[in-house]
Amino acid sequence: MTSDGVSRRTLLGAAGAAGLAALAGPALAGCSTKAGGGGATASAKVKLPTYRPFAGGEPDLPGSAQGLDPGYLSFPKDAKRSVSTAPGKGGTVTSLTYGETQLPPAEGSNTYWQQLNSRLGVEHLKVRIGSDDYPTVFNSMVAGDNLPDLVWVAPNQGLQHIAELAQAKFVDLTPHLSGDKVLKYPNLANIQQYAWKTAVINGKIWGVAVPYGTFGQVYKVNTKLWEPVGGAVFHDATEFLDKCKQITHAKSNRYALENGQYTLQNCLHMVGEWHGVPNGWRESGGKLTYYIETDEYEAALEFVVKLYKAGVFFPDPKMSNADDKMAQGAVAASVASFPGYLGSPRTVKYPVGAIVPFGFDGKATPTFDLGYGSVGFTAIRASGNDKRVEQLLGILDYLAAPFGSAERNFLLYGTEGTHYRLDAHGNPQLTTKGQTETLLSGPLQFLANCPEYLYTPSNAQFTKDTYALEQKLLKIAQPNPTSGHYSDTNTSKGPTLAQLYSDFVADVVQGRKPISALKQLRSDWRSGGGDKIRHEFEQSIAKDS
Repeated sequence: MTSDGVSRRTLLGAAGAAGLAALAGPALAGCSTKAGGGGATASAKVKLPTYRPFAGGEPDLPGSAQGLDPGYLSFPKDAKRSVSTAPGKGGTVTSLTYGETQLPPAEGSNTYWQQLNSRLGVEHLKVRIGSDDYPTVFNSMVAGDNLPDLVWVAPNQGLQHIAELAQAKFVDLTPHLSGDKVLKYPNLANIQQYAWKTAVINGKIWGVAVPYGTFGQVYKVNTKLWEPVGGAVFHDATEFLDKCKQITHAKSNRYALENGQYTLQNCLHMVGEWHGVPNGWRESGGKLTYYIETDEYEAALEFVVKLYKAGVFFPDPKMSNADDKMAQGAVAASVASFPGYLGSPRTVKYPVGAIVPFGFDGKATPTFDLGYGSVGFTAIRASGNDKRVEQLLGILDYLAAPFGSAERNFLLYGTEGTHYRLDAHGNPQLTTKGQTETLLSGPLQFLANCPEYLYTPSNAQFTKDTYALEQKLLKIAQPNPTSGHYSDTNTSKGPTLAQLYSDFVADVVQGRKPISALKQLRSDWRSGGGDKIRHEFEQSIAKDS
């Protein structure tokens, strides 16, 4: 966590509990396995880039290759360089990336941008920033055959036929990054192997993985509101319901749980973890069962109906900002993406905690759903020039500089005295100039970035608590078995199917349909594309075995 003005936590923190979460169950959207012929068999054989953690900037709390984030109790001093020389050789580098906040000042009037060009060794780094229109911009560039040098390719943007596109337009980076070859780019070698899986298609590495925290959603709580009922810890689901009832007091405008556009689906996700609902799919002997097909899902749905009937949700379904209501004492818990949770200390005004999943009956083993650990990959447009490829990989290596390095300090905060100053505790604080010029930092983090880390300016205890929380969550964590596999039908039909069961959950929980309607939902899902998605994933998994 940083004190920078814009980061992927700012961009995705809220979206994780809404837009991105809606895709988290079924989606690793992407591409066909036809191009290149090797398919999943070849992908299983490719040697992922060697993982070698950054040697400088030692954290106070060590991370792990499995996804435990390193923790820093204070801002690292005496930052070491992770890049010895500027990677570029002059000229212009073009890129397409993502961002959804205020745009930074243009290159010509932005000293941060100009200094970045110098550090990268280029005359100009051109950055095209897409937001909600990203798929349109991407597809337009593909159709017009004017892709830039560096292109962000995301698994949640509905981009289709990525395998064919990669084969036709991108550089196969396997000879440059597979195994120990990545060690030429030490900051890229600092990326855990699970993040690289989204960059592997048909047995080849088609881009530089853009790492992202591997932890999924959590129930974020205002700990003060839970203190009178014994805290936000629970032996079983019955105790959770009882405490929610005790907290809720309509006359005082106080409710246990949030409300809003995705509230019921997100609540069902959390309750599902207490029941052991699979993370998207359950795989057994090469056969897949979708999560809505399981008995655990039905049981979790029944419990959410109980919560709704108990009146523990905030009554306004159009509630837009859960944090405001939690700060006012009107709501005690809301679902957040983990990156959004990490950003809480600098965005909310209440004591923050999280609920660790527990067995619904006090005996069952709960689960915690992991994410992909990546927000996609950045591909390099094919040019037939290996030297150019090496320069562009060097630029991405710079942009992936780890926390605690001199390069990451610059990328986040700019130049001391101009863009930031150190406060009394040694934490960087952006100046007015820094707050605007370093807005470029956010979009750059979708081209390349360092792995997740824990750092809370002037709040070391939150870092310690979050580190302990991650350790608990990893003990019960479950990945999505389709991670690293692809289904074009999922890309084309997934959004429609997601809306189908989103509407179903709202109808059942709010009493417009009986729980028995789940049988029809399952049938509609299967005939609407679900069985084809299952078949495509099973084929891919079978070729891996």
